[in-house]
Amino acid sequence: MPVELFKSEQHRCIMFTDLVADEHEAVQANQFLIVDDGEGVILDPGGNMTYNELSVTMRQYMAPHKLDYILASHADPDIIASLDRWMTSSQAKLVISSLWARFAPHFCKIGKTEDRIVSVPDEGGRLRFGRCELLILPAHFMHSEGNFHFYDPTSKILFTGDLGVSLLSGAQAAQALTTLSPLPPGMERFHRRYMVSNKILRLWVRMVRDLDISMIAPQHGAPLVGAAIPELLEWLEQLACGIDLVGSTQYQLPKNRLL
Repeated sequence: MPVELFKSEQHRCIMFTDLVADEHEAVQANQFLIVDDGEGVILDPGGNMTYNELSVTMRQYMAPHKLDYILASHADPDIIASLDRWMTSSQAKLVISSLWARFAPHFCKIGKTEDRIVSVPDEGGRLRFGRCELLILPAHFMHSEGNFHFYDPTSKILFTGDLGVSLLSGAQAAQALTTLSPLPPGMERFHRRYMVSNKILRLWVRMVRDLDISMIAPQHGAPLVGAAIPELLEWLEQLACGIDLVGSTQYQLPKNRLL
């Protein structure tokens, strides 16, 4: 079932979770819909495994063909592998990093993306729809070279893609975390592997501390609210990850290991 993260007279934020039938076959992922004054954007709509149920379920909020924008934090398969189907079922434009703007068409049939890609420069920007605007925030190397997060000033929700991820699923993923003590399953292991370096984490934390954040909504696992938000920022500031942890043992010729 969809989860309403925010609702006012003209503005709604909805999370769709647990749409992958078998979590052992493919990673679970959250998709997000923001509707303002009858116009809508979908964030990280996912792959073909989630398309059918997502397009049906979202109809209680708005018809898929009326979408204005598809926002992609980066270009992983669990982010936009279903792009061809969204390009067919709507007239929405894809908003994605300029680094990935010429790669994204590979998900589609020839011509589907022509004049329908909004290429975002490295410094990010603002996107207007309905009566509101979203902030597109640099989040490069977290974990993708061209990566963005999306902040909705109306709901005060920060959508963080692969940052703040836990490996919760089902009903647990639909229930917001109010504390990170103890850390939820998979959070530490995921961030140590997928985030590039502590330097990047510290730069990001310094940037987002200027925002008024009521919720952090990652692409995997449960949203974060209350004390969990400052706890995440403090934890990320100290976290060694990615190239901080790489040593010579990761770069050796394979020794007769047959796959």
